Amino acid sequence: MAGAETVPGALLTGSAGWAFVVFAVLALGTAVAVVVARNPIHSALFLLSSFLLVACIFILQQAEFVGAVQILVYAGGIMVLFLFVVMLVHQGTVRETVAFQHQWDIALLFLIVFLLPFLYVLWTERFPELAQNPDAFRTVRGRLAGNTEAVAWALYRDYLLPFEVASVFLLVAMIGAVVLGKRSAERVD
Repeated sequence: MAGAETVPGALLTGSAGWAFVVFAVLALGTAVAVVVARNPIHSALFLLSSFLLVACIFILQQAEFVGAVQILVYAGGIMVLFLFVVMLVHQGTVRETVAFQHQWDIALLFLIVFLLPFLYVLWTERFPELAQNPDAFRTVRGRLAGNTEAVAWALYRDYLLPFEVASVFLLVAMIGAVVLGKRSAERVD
């Protein structure tokens, strides 16, 4: 941010800090709405909103590549898969059930069990200092490059095999989901 003073140890200050807080609160709210919504279409739309808000947070942190991947992969690809599942599940065959089956007491217990260690670590650990030279993360072969080019260079040079293996796994999972969905649709009809 031009003209903004940086405070050691502070990630975002000024209007960027307030924008982060707004995006974070909205992302948490839409994430809770995903779980609480009774209609699966509404739940999918809340999930899409949550993905887009997280992408805004990444872009605010100057991680444009991760923000773009968040939009393309999660808001685009994963949401399409969720909508396919919603379309494959016939709403007439799903019987009405109580959403949480009166398990709020167990959920609150798990919330406390998992939230307390997280809060302890958050308050006792010291965040690392910001890098003195942020351009060190944007160098390719010793020259200054964009964030996206630096990530792509590391991904396709150093991690090409795991990247390709992950893409094959996703392809197999997608084919399996289509086959299973087709079988279950044939049984219902």
